[in-house]
Amino acid sequence: MAIPEFIVQLRAKIGHDPLWLPGVTGVIFDRTERPEHVLLVERADNGRWALITGILEPGENPAEGLVREAEEETGVRVQLGPLFDVDTAGPITFPNEDVCSFLNITFRGVAVSGEARVNDDESTRVAWFPLDGLPGTLTPRHRRLIEAARSFTGEGASYASPPSEDRA
Repeated sequence: MAIPEFIVQLRAKIGHDPLWLPGVTGVIFDRTERPEHVLLVERADNGRWALITGILEPGENPAEGLVREAEEETGVRVQLGPLFDVDTAGPITFPNEDVCSFLNITFRGVAVSGEARVNDDESTRVAWFPLDGLPGTLTPRHRRLIEAARSFTGEGASYASPPSEDRA
């Protein structure tokens, strides 16, 4: 997995101590009206299928960061719709013993161009999945986000904390 250079520099100073990082997630559909498929990546680090995710660069706008991540990871250019979910995950201890917690900002989006493909070293496969045929390795959190994006009306949402095992 590519670790952003600013994190490499921080880790040189603080070692494996916990970091609080801003992250973005995208629920990217194949069309705006009545979406039929969602774009997923199979992560190289753990082999699980996942939504498009990434860490924002210092000072980066969350929407711009997600558009960048989607194109970097999948070759697909996206148009973002509403921000519909904000949550936290962590602390997570990575195989190299780094500890991070994330503030996740999640957008709904739609593909506008490009062919879905593995476009970097962060994933082993990229594919469109039918909404009624999601892969078994998708986390409960990502399943919840897909369903929330499908049903989001644009009106204010209430927050209910998911169970702790659902926060990865």
